[in-house]
Amino acid sequence: MNALDTREWLLTNGLGSFASGTVSDVHTRTYHGWLIAAIAPPGQRTLLLARIDAHLYIAGRGFPLGTNYWGSGTIEPQGYRLLQSFHIDPIPTWTWGTDEWQLTRQILMTHGVVVEESTPDKPQFRHQIYIRYRYEGQESALLNLRPLTGDRNFHHQQHADPDLQISQLVEPYRVSLQATRKHWVGTPWQLSWSKGIYYPDDVWYWNYCYPEETRRGLGDREDLHSPGYLNASLQPGESVTLEARVRLTNPKHPFTPPTDFTFDQALQAEQARLSKIFAPLFTPVLQQDSALERLKPKEQNLDVAAEMELTTHSNAADLGRSQPTPLSCFNLTCFKKLLYSSDQFVAYRASIAGPTVIAGYHWFSDWGRDTLIALPGLALTTKRFEMARGLLETFGNYCQDGLIPNTFPDDGAPPSYNSIDAALWWIETLGLYLEATQDWDFLIAQYPTVRRIYKSFATGTTYNIRIDALDGLVTWEAPGVALTWMDALVEGETATPRQGKAIEINALWYSSLCWAQQWAERLSQTVTPADESPNYENHARHFAMQAEQVKASLQKFWNVQHQYFYDLIDPGDLPNPQVRPNAVIALSLHHCGFTADHARQALNTARDRLLTPYGLRALDPADPHYMGRYIGDPRHRDYAYHQGTVWSWLIGPFIRAWTRFFPDQPLPWNPQPLLKHFEHDSCLGSISEIFDGDAPHAAQGAIAQAWSVAELLRHWDDIKSIADD
Repeated sequence: MNALDTREWLLTNGLGSFASGTVSDVHTRTYHGWLIAAIAPPGQRTLLLARIDAHLYIAGRGFPLGTNYWGSGTIEPQGYRLLQSFHIDPIPTWTWGTDEWQLTRQILMTHGVVVEESTPDKPQFRHQIYIRYRYEGQESALLNLRPLTGDRNFHHQQHADPDLQISQLVEPYRVSLQATRKHWVGTPWQLSWSKGIYYPDDVWYWNYCYPEETRRGLGDREDLHSPGYLNASLQPGESVTLEARVRLTNPKHPFTPPTDFTFDQALQAEQARLSKIFAPLFTPVLQQDSALERLKPKEQNLDVAAEMELTTHSNAADLGRSQPTPLSCFNLTCFKKLLYSSDQFVAYRASIAGPTVIAGYHWFSDWGRDTLIALPGLALTTKRFEMARGLLETFGNYCQDGLIPNTFPDDGAPPSYNSIDAALWWIETLGLYLEATQDWDFLIAQYPTVRRIYKSFATGTTYNIRIDALDGLVTWEAPGVALTWMDALVEGETATPRQGKAIEINALWYSSLCWAQQWAERLSQTVTPADESPNYENHARHFAMQAEQVKASLQKFWNVQHQYFYDLIDPGDLPNPQVRPNAVIALSLHHCGFTADHARQALNTARDRLLTPYGLRALDPADPHYMGRYIGDPRHRDYAYHQGTVWSWLIGPFIRAWTRFFPDQPLPWNPQPLLKHFEHDSCLGSISEIFDGDAPHAAQGAIAQAWSVAELLRHWDDIKSIADD
């Protein structure tokens, strides 16, 4: 490999811990590392093992395999020049070599939620990664491995400091490590190995440079500590396996060194876990011979999926009614990758003892709005109904003043409720879940929360969120906060002010009222009346009357001049004519209050001004406030965030709206560029958060985003139909 390949890879463990790096094995971000452990899942993510630098010695000749950027501007060593291949299926695998030898390295992160039969309600947490090197050649070799370590918050850099001490306890086949400062004790962890001799040798390496952080205007220099090195003698065909893990406080089992067998066993366990999760999507192929014929010539790479056909759904509202859809070999492989990618975002939050969804990697935690928008794709399309129920139940339990939490802080502080739409997305997603599962007992349990949300919006709640009595629309006023999904703040000011009556908020309000009416009618017919039970019939009539008022008032958002909808009506009753994708979101909801004629005109406008191969722009390029590139320091990037930047998750609402209002017309979007991005660009096997508004639409932001992956899963049938055409 003659050029540095800085495309990225990602592994996660279901707790918020992750490992990440690049194809060339050079670290370009503060967030790159092999063991970044979520000590208080999914928070307190701490870099412990940054990487292991490897040197291979054969017949007195040394081959450095690592690659590093340095603050001086040099790249040294340049092991990437010996890199022959890299792939991520089933796990990240590198092969370095010459004509005389090859060294292969594999990295595997195990799932971190361990449930024992004796204590099923108290899962144990495991933050662990395996690394295996296998040597092939004509002569014996010596592999020198030097771990580079830290103990720092994953957002920050580490610097050598006389007050920072790294203690190590060397035992046969392992070393236990812990950083300390005055009045501070770091995370205890251990590195163990299958063979070789470990030599303690404390060394600091200064002034690593992370060019992605340079580009983003953030801190970009770091010092890493090495406690020593491991020398392993290898004959052709031999391997050495290492394990890094956060050390258990009270281990139940005696220490055993890692081996080839434990590595293979862990890999098989992870593949079995994923196969079990997604088993409901697969149905046995009745005509085995014809199925095998269809799958040639790539059947050797399809594993379990090669023996099955997939049942997918074009949108969550159709769940339960879809028929099995046969997929081509290419689509079958890609769909399986999307499924496995979706699992990377699912995590366990210790503070609520339940499931959550990491909004994106590397730097996002779990967000309420993002989780609820992603849930149909991550959990309904994939038939992970128990997870969906748990997420909805958890968020419902934390409903306060009619609002649903937007974030759960890592430090045990109360949840943050800085979102006007999370509660409405909760109702919308609850409706999709109920349609998919017919879980009407869950409706009975959650209906009181629906009523609390309704009453709080109707009477007024935090951030002066309230219903305008004149038109029934939701409005809000609060300085210095951003409550919609366009939530960037710059120096305490909103980058995209949206106080007043935002179109997608009121479309969600209308859909929520329709859901509530529908549920009240069902409950009035199915629930046996009791002395203190709600009068569901009255509720249904009231919801219906208010929905009709809101539907009539929604028509004031129509902008005849632009043939589009106003983005919002501000507190002074002035409409904002900016062409933004929020109208598309409004047209995509389960219950839509806009006329078909206006919807079709608006979608044509969105197609012409907002649609790109990677999603929808946040603002029309003809707008004077448009910013076509997401570059520069945090201030500049925050301003650009919702001023033209392409958001890949918005392709989902566009597909839903288009297929609703143009059912007989082809979707005016080619999925191939986004699928190519998923498989071959940026973070291999995931989808970036955002892209530049200007061509060629470079990937930006987080390298892997939950709702981006979720929307492709949700609309796999639509994507497949385009490919078939």
